[in-house]
Amino acid sequence: MLDALTTAGRENSNAAVMYHTAMGERLGLGMSEEKTLDLLQRLGPLTAGEICRHTGLAPATVSNLIDRLEARGLARRTRHPKDRRRVVVEVDRERLAGFEELFAPLVTGLAGLYERYTDEQLELILDFLGRATAIQRDATAALTRRET
Repeated sequence: MLDALTTAGRENSNAAVMYHTAMGERLGLGMSEEKTLDLLQRLGPLTAGEICRHTGLAPATVSNLIDRLEARGLARRTRHPKDRRRVVVEVDRERLAGFEELFAPLVTGLAGLYERYTDEQLELILDFLGRATAIQRDATAALTRRET
């Protein structure tokens, strides 16, 4: 069972990477750029440090990533609304208009999948995904620490 779970996790990870690689190519973005835009859309404006914490990427990597998003006009650095000394990164929602429709087939397919499970089962799946995500973020952070 553990071997099957490991294999299924790897297959799911591979499918996610390939999906987001294809989506990034379709949008003209790298995968880390596409996923950072997703973070900014879901969480709102974030500082570079907050992006580092959410992604596990090194500060220099995040700074370059933000530069690329700004150069494409998809995000911009602005002053923090409450602390003018801080800078946050926010998406340009107008430039992202229409991106959501590209994700519709995946969203619809997953919604159909979720309907097959009870609330109790979904709570278990949600717990697993949250814990697995934390482990993966920690592993990413460990890799980026070795680079510097």
